[in-house]
Amino acid sequence: MNYINGIGGLFFRAQDPKKLKKWYIETLGIVIKDYVWQQQAGPTVFEPFSCDSDYFDKDKQWMINFRVKNLSDLILRLKSKGVEVEERAEWNSPEVGNFARIYDPEDNPVELWEPAG
Repeated sequence: MNYINGIGGLFFRAQDPKKLKKWYIETLGIVIKDYVWQQQAGPTVFEPFSCDSDYFDKDKQWMINFRVKNLSDLILRLKSKGVEVEERAEWNSPEVGNFARIYDPEDNPVELWEPAG
């Protein structure tokens, strides 16, 4: 029997929690009501990386990956808000999907993923 059926929360430290939460709401459009974000069902990758992986900064212990719809439109929206967006062709694949990376105001990596299909 599988007792775990999803991620119940993401908790992380911030220099200014209210300001950082506001950035996620205003910049990425995350709707939070009474501490809860009702997200759409879909795949979630759960994968520890080697300590020496260069997939994200070695001084960071975690990186959140948001599943998105219409990545190209989101990238344009983010750039119009002054958010620097990193894109690399080698991150993308027809089987897995397309990726981009941004950093929040406290320099935490945020990966954006539009699944294939």
